[in-house]
Amino acid sequence: MQIHVVQKGQSLYGISQAYGINYQEIAQANELPDPSRIVVGQALVIPITGSYHWVQPGQSLYVIAGMYGLTVNELATINRLSISQNLRIGQRLYIPQKPKTTAEALLYVEPRNPVTQTMIDEVRQRVDSLTYLAMFSYEAQRDGSLKAPPLDDIPAIASAAGAANALVVSNLENFAFNADLAHVLFTDAAAQNRLFGNLIQVANEVGYKDIHFDFELLYPEDRELYNSFLRQARDRFHQAGFTISTALAPMTSDVRTGIYGAHDYHAHGEIVDFVSLMTYEWGYTYSDPQAVSPIGPVRNVIEYAVSQIPNGKIFLGQNLYGYDWTSPYPSQGGSPAKALSPQQALAIAIAQEVDIQYDYVAQAPHFTYTEGGVHHEVWFEDARSIQAKFDLIKEFNLRGIMYWKLGLAFPQNWLLLKDNFNIRKVD
Repeated sequence: MQIHVVQKGQSLYGISQAYGINYQEIAQANELPDPSRIVVGQALVIPITGSYHWVQPGQSLYVIAGMYGLTVNELATINRLSISQNLRIGQRLYIPQKPKTTAEALLYVEPRNPVTQTMIDEVRQRVDSLTYLAMFSYEAQRDGSLKAPPLDDIPAIASAAGAANALVVSNLENFAFNADLAHVLFTDAAAQNRLFGNLIQVANEVGYKDIHFDFELLYPEDRELYNSFLRQARDRFHQAGFTISTALAPMTSDVRTGIYGAHDYHAHGEIVDFVSLMTYEWGYTYSDPQAVSPIGPVRNVIEYAVSQIPNGKIFLGQNLYGYDWTSPYPSQGGSPAKALSPQQALAIAIAQEVDIQYDYVAQAPHFTYTEGGVHHEVWFEDARSIQAKFDLIKEFNLRGIMYWKLGLAFPQNWLLLKDNFNIRKVD
């Protein structure tokens, strides 16, 4: 597949002609509601095998071959050219698809009561692309009991498609992560034992294969207590035939204070079967406008993580959403940003007829518009930004990618995920 960025004056029909396919194929792949309406700067995934390169001034076969990791003989043979042949500016060359690597994909699902048919339909649509479907969340109670989320037949749908179900247990209490709750479970042996027993019972009853702890905003002084808690859980779960995993805050050093201080990368790397890095929310509801998961900070977290945790245990976290900020921004006393899916962001850009810009430092698309006299700034994800994350997974040979969360439409992600990776299934 190829990513094409819409230029001024281009139409979907003209773009399709350049790639030798029907424009309706592009519209369907990108789930464009109106193929006649696209905007400058919009990234489109072109559903072809391999890709094309259009010769630029000064480029030779040798230069172009080097750009794509090919020998000049390979490039010439594929395109039925002589090695000594001069190229024309604008000449189209075919670049074969690179071999896929194998990776895993984990997607959180957060069902609400009642579970909607829309969510059921999306689960059916996405489970083929997943290794794990992670049910968020079973809320641990202070006495070791569990408050379960509504399930409907979501676990059965995942299992039928070959995706393993993961039970996510959290320290949420009254809709917020609670450090006191976690501390009780770390220190009350009876409650802890009851919690582990309940988790194993539910995992057996529902058919979960992994038990995933998403304990956040803990007291930093509880770091060793959390580590000990996980060791006890690991021994119980492994004996019962389940894997254990954790969600980790995005850290770049061994910080032992503040809201991330209880997350010990080195210990988690030794204790659990895999971890999910929450590498997003640099731009968030109460921040000023910026990329949600800028590539530089994400890379910094990965570099630290692989120094502490075996890379084969690491899932890179990825947001399936962006934000729409209005002026004045939160730091100026303004309203919090509104979360939106990539498809919703595109719909706004098209409706407002504004160009989409791309920040090559952050590797993230963005645009501004004014509505009703109010200035808006939107940062979101597109094919280019997600491909940059896939490239990081390959570069660091990570286990795979974790997504937060189902229900936010981003069709390009799923196309490119399959184009980049063979998704491993768990027995």
